[in-house]
Amino acid sequence: MKKWLHGLLMITLFLPGCAVNEEEGSDSRSALIKVTDPPPVELVENPETDSIGHAVKKEIAKLPELYDVAVIEGKKEILVSYKVKHSHRFKMKDIEKKMNKKLEKKFPNENFIVSSDYKIFLETVRLKEQIEKKHISNKKAEKRFQEIIKLKEELT
Repeated sequence: MKKWLHGLLMITLFLPGCAVNEEEGSDSRSALIKVTDPPPVELVENPETDSIGHAVKKEIAKLPELYDVAVIEGKKEILVSYKVKHSHRFKMKDIEKKMNKKLEKKFPNENFIVSSDYKIFLETVRLKEQIEKKHISNKKAEKRFQEIIKLKEELT
């Protein structure tokens, strides 16, 4: 009995030391597990305060089937990456059609690339973090954005 209590005490004392210590602002580490809600990224040369990226994010976030949306506004196209609630995963094609219709109706002059792939979402969040921390120039960010689009097309 004493050994059992001693073992329980040791576990209780050492368990908090095993907790993962994440630095603040690292959305990419937990992007697939929890809601990160990243702000839209604008790679255009003259970003406006009321950009299309923010309007797209607001419009898409209204859909009840989604729980997280990441938007990157490039020079020619806008990448919309999203995560679907688990209970709606069987209706992914319908959700994507609904989203495309909504975006085309609201923003007819824009070229959208829509993805529900977790890898694309994760790469989008990583690019946003690199831009925010100024680890990447605008030219390299645009190149990385094109690589993400190419990756999305390969996965399709």
